Amino acid sequence: MPRFLLVLNMLLAGTLANTATAWEAERSVIHVDVYRKPGRFGGWPANHGIWSWGQEILVGFSAGFHKDLGPEFHNIDRERPEEHLLARSLDGGRTWAIEDPAPQKVLIGTKGMRHGTLPTEHTEPEPVRLSTPINFTHPDFAMTCRMAGIHMGESRFYYSYDRGHTWRGPFQLPLLGQPGIAARTDYIVNSSRDCFLFLTAAKANEREGRPLCIRTTDGGQSWMLASFIGPEPAGYAIMPSTVRVSQTDLVTTIRRMEEGPPRRTFIEAWKSRDDGQSWARLPDPVPDTGEGNPPDLIRLKDGRLCLTYGVRAKPFRMEARISSDSGESWSEPIVLRNDGGGRDIGYPRSVQRPDGHIVTIYYFWDLKTGPERYIAATIWDPLSK
Repeated sequence: MPRFLLVLNMLLAGTLANTATAWEAERSVIHVDVYRKPGRFGGWPANHGIWSWGQEILVGFSAGFHKDLGPEFHNIDRERPEEHLLARSLDGGRTWAIEDPAPQKVLIGTKGMRHGTLPTEHTEPEPVRLSTPINFTHPDFAMTCRMAGIHMGESRFYYSYDRGHTWRGPFQLPLLGQPGIAARTDYIVNSSRDCFLFLTAAKANEREGRPLCIRTTDGGQSWMLASFIGPEPAGYAIMPSTVRVSQTDLVTTIRRMEEGPPRRTFIEAWKSRDDGQSWARLPDPVPDTGEGNPPDLIRLKDGRLCLTYGVRAKPFRMEARISSDSGESWSEPIVLRNDGGGRDIGYPRSVQRPDGHIVTIYYFWDLKTGPERYIAATIWDPLSK
């Protein structure tokens, strides 16, 4: 039915309030602004993490100030503050509220876990060793992992028992004999005290990077190296995104760059059949991502895998692919949108809603609305593709 007739019928029936829902059903893909402000830069949800509890979705991102540095760079002013913010939706991603966790009451990672209120000019304390075990299976649990600055070095983690309203941390992540660790949020909970983290280690030459799997069995008080994911590359292999597909099998996707000539950027996949102790290469899900972009991998309720990513090549776009055989093969790309204004896009994180729709969140900019990078969400139905 044409949209104007659909809306007219709703008006006649007195149901105009439901127009957005019906329009979503008709289109099957909608785009929503999560964070967009004149003069500001919103970026990199993949560096922070996403969590969901039914219709409630929480995602982290960076918020800085826009500065025109040309088409080859992130247009963020590095001489002005960069905030780490949260966006929360209570209606499955249709509307969003922005939260700043820094000024809120938090639990600082010191002995006795003292309470404190952080001022807006807060300088983050140095991470400490966790002394109280985490309950990873708490129903309102969330964890985020961060690297210190933008370079390989020490990393830290935080956790929450109230859906991200307050956080405990920062806590130390060990180097485990590596030159440096760059942590982003990618974890799998195995039991109340058992959890995998998937991180990127510096290579022997201290450049990025090589992915690895680490594990705790005592609630995060200590961590052990479970395995490296693949050999040390000549280029880089960074930013894993991982799911469990069976009691013993894991699949991870990784942002890759191969040194040239020709230089190649793509997404590769690996599978473990022994619960993270060793890994075997799968076919590459995405052979070309332009200038490179990290993957986001989730397992759908029907068992299929869904991979979302940005493409930093014309037309600048967000795409997805589906696997029905645990990563052994992948669908052709599903274009979620192709109206990007340039290379400075992507870094997605996705969740599946109870109704089966996927909410994919990423940073973006387009020529129609201006140069500022913003955080967007695309809500789409994998069954309709």
